Amino acid sequence: MALYSDKVMDHFMNPRNVGEIPDADGVGEVGNPVCGDMMTFYIKVRNNRLEDVKFKTFGCGAAIAVSSMVSEMAKGKTLDEAMKITNESVAEELGGLPKNKMHCSNLGADALQAAIENYRSKKAGAPVKAGAAHDHGDACTCPFCDSELAGEDAPICRSCGVSFQNCPACGKLVSSKDKSCPHCGAERPGKG
Repeated sequence: MALYSDKVMDHFMNPRNVGEIPDADGVGEVGNPVCGDMMTFYIKVRNNRLEDVKFKTFGCGAAIAVSSMVSEMAKGKTLDEAMKITNESVAEELGGLPKNKMHCSNLGADALQAAIENYRSKKAGAPVKAGAAHDHGDACTCPFCDSELAGEDAPICRSCGVSFQNCPACGKLVSSKDKSCPHCGAERPGKG
């Protein structure tokens, strides 16, 4: 049996709605700091409907496919309908996801919902949330070998030996394989 469905592979190889909306009505960013998946959704709202949805994702193939599918599922829906998109409905639309990649579907639905909440907060004149890290604990997998990661303070992959630590420049997690931070470009001490 194939690891990913044909639909997952199609959305990974040909993602829909990639990019930014410069004058977005709402922006939602979520990420899992351990495995490094980061998703940002941008929405344009007209008459309480999602007129346009775009995304930028840094992550594995499943994360990209999930972002693409969520954007397709949300476009044209009312805000309330889009808020009902769940990780289960995303995975189902994609023809299933491996158990160790289900956290990606959570991130996609959460990023869309964060963008809608951001829009609603702006419209209500309330303080605007900037986005949040998404903690899935032991559901996170190594981006190098897809094995489950262990360790809370300094995650390490027991399969391939990669460890993760905070970048001194930006504070985001980098792997022991990185010569520089993939987030801010800062060179890691001793890796030059």
